[in-house]
Amino acid sequence: MEKQITTVRIDKWLWCVRIFKTRSMASQYCDKGKIKIKGDVIKPSRNVKPGDIVTFQDGALIRTFEVLMLLDSRVGAKDVFKYCKETTPEETLLQHAALRKAAAAWRMPGAGRPTKKERRELDDFIWGEDIGEI
Repeated sequence: MEKQITTVRIDKWLWCVRIFKTRSMASQYCDKGKIKIKGDVIKPSRNVKPGDIVTFQDGALIRTFEVLMLLDSRVGAKDVFKYCKETTPEETLLQHAALRKAAAAWRMPGAGRPTKKERRELDDFIWGEDIGEI
């Protein structure tokens, strides 16, 4: 029989649901004031509860998650949707992806011939992801 979890620290929850690669990285984001719950800047020791809205800035993108359930240990990527739901608007995610692609396609003048990876990224940017199906 599973024990009922009543409290979990925000840094541990962020790590458990695979938003951050390490727990210390989640703590550092909290210490820098980049993690907010319901608009309030929080510390890593803050407890999270179901229904909380967690917001953080990831580069130029502001991501928002809703806490659905608490957990005590890291879960597999397939099970993450049971514990949190990303509520970041889809348009914002698409716009951010387009900006990242545009930045990847830009090269310094005189930088030489593009590598194989850079050529593939450039082709994806110009022709779209389905170029291999032609």
